[in-house]
Amino acid sequence: MSAAKGFTDSFANGRTAGSFAGAEATGEEPTLFRVRLAPHRSLDERGFRLVMLLVAGVSLVCGTAFLMMGAWPVFGVFGLDVLVLYIAFRMSFRSARAREEITVTPSLIEVRKIDPRGAADEARLNPLWTRLDKEFHEDYGLQRLSLTSRGAPVVVGGFLHTQQREELAEGLDRALAQAKRGVVRSQP
Repeated sequence: MSAAKGFTDSFANGRTAGSFAGAEATGEEPTLFRVRLAPHRSLDERGFRLVMLLVAGVSLVCGTAFLMMGAWPVFGVFGLDVLVLYIAFRMSFRSARAREEITVTPSLIEVRKIDPRGAADEARLNPLWTRLDKEFHEDYGLQRLSLTSRGAPVVVGGFLHTQQREELAEGLDRALAQAKRGVVRSQP
């Protein structure tokens, strides 16, 4: 899958479809697909502080120059720019706390969405009755991905980049196909 930060997955913990004897012996269902999705932010806290110091410094120097020329309202406008930029970055960092966790087993698909405030929303679907719907745009590729069961769609990977969404779709396609075929378990 993608090496993008926050986009990790595992297919049956490295096991193949024919080697689920350990899971069968313990009574557990094998995991066909598991992924935890998180929005990517290229700027970390250290970078944020650096950008804010740079912007504040430039605004202070330029604002002081206008203040010395007698255009004192411009000084305040430079301060407002810094404040608006700070608020925008904080909102971006807050939205980056959202998460999605998708687990596919032979009898259950669990989709758990955690919003930036920490509230969780969970959907449980039967893989035999679930289809993966893909919405493509001619110029931009895969734009929307949803798991649909009994007419109710559950949108997944909404905050992912197009290529990551396509990789997620491939993994979900494989897991759903394997769940519908049935898991081959080794005989004792």
